[in-house]
Amino acid sequence: MNSIQNETGMHYEGTCIRPPSEAMSILLQATVGCSHNKCTFCGTYKDKRFRIKDNNTILSDILFASRHMRNQKRLFIMDGDALIIPFNRLKWIFEQINQHLPWIKRIGLYANAKGIKMKSEEELNELRGMGLGIIYMGVETGDEQTLEAIRKGAKPQKLIDMGRKVMRAGIKLSVTVLLGIAGKKRSLVHARETGKLLSAMDPDYIGALTLMIIPGTPVAEALNAGEFELPDNRGMLMELREMIASTNITKGLFFSNHASNYLPIKARLPKDKEQTLNLIDSALRGQVNLRPEWMRAL
Repeated sequence: MNSIQNETGMHYEGTCIRPPSEAMSILLQATVGCSHNKCTFCGTYKDKRFRIKDNNTILSDILFASRHMRNQKRLFIMDGDALIIPFNRLKWIFEQINQHLPWIKRIGLYANAKGIKMKSEEELNELRGMGLGIIYMGVETGDEQTLEAIRKGAKPQKLIDMGRKVMRAGIKLSVTVLLGIAGKKRSLVHARETGKLLSAMDPDYIGALTLMIIPGTPVAEALNAGEFELPDNRGMLMELREMIASTNITKGLFFSNHASNYLPIKARLPKDKEQTLNLIDSALRGQVNLRPEWMRAL
């Protein structure tokens, strides 16, 4: 696939995604695709073979940003798991950002458990000192059976350990969980086990998304074959309630304000826990309007 230089002058290839909180950030695509790329629910990177971009292209984008993106104070490194880049190359990227974009106050990136494991705590500390302020980690579920079914490539304890490793380095951790990913039969088990994992990890931010079926993915094929049943909107609310009820963290923010969700929530736990559970109960009683299907999106 040839690199495409769009009208802004940045080089982007294929479908590019970033967390909602990075909407106003400079988006620097240092890797193409995802090094794991096996999750049964994800179709984002199926059009890309994973690779790390060459230094000339990365530097070209940083220099373009230095001329045209001086108002943005944050930068997000794409694609799916940029932390997988070998440390010396990743350090070089951070050095270029620091040299040419000195006004950037925070650098963020996606990471999976494998990428975190490949970095020592000393290396993570060094990256934090160079501006790495937040890591986004897709956990999806704390239920070991579901993790195996979706081919996540990590067991619950490994996810917990890697999340704690990030936070020990002084880097903010934002984890993503997926409502509906265990299907209808295992919905509440998934919710409870995910709450246990989140409690043990104790991240800074938790983002709950609702599973959207992407055509061509293994989960879509299972759904069409009658081997997987997605909870309805009421089932999703009950799953969300069980997950929050089972989550005991010390200082984190819990969001379900992604466009895929039926009920937007922003709660600081544990302070807002009871209020949030009461809101979900009101929604289950039909007293709170849910996002209609036509407004839901990835």
